Amino acid sequence: MGMMKQAQAMQAKMAEAQAELESLLVDGESGGGLVKLTLSAKGALQSIAIDPSLLKPEEREILEDLIVSAHAQARAKADEAMTEKMKAVTGGLQLPPGLKLPF
Repeated sequence: MGMMKQAQAMQAKMAEAQAELESLLVDGESGGGLVKLTLSAKGALQSIAIDPSLLKPEEREILEDLIVSAHAQARAKADEAMTEKMKAVTGGLQLPPGLKLPF
């Protein structure tokens, strides 16, 4: 019976963590701040800011690369935030590598 209560408590904590991760925002930037973007910790793109100096047709490839780089940085921060949140939920219990929880 005690294990059922623990499982239910962990499920409630997981739901709470999911809600927090949806509202947690992380930033990424590249090109010395020429491209900045914001993601939710769950990976949804919230905003993007591009320095006007990059809005030239001949700078298109550079701009594309900077957007990808800024997204990668923000995604890494989001993954780190998710990992930390899961450590808090699981009480530091090590989950198997590659285990993807439902978010």
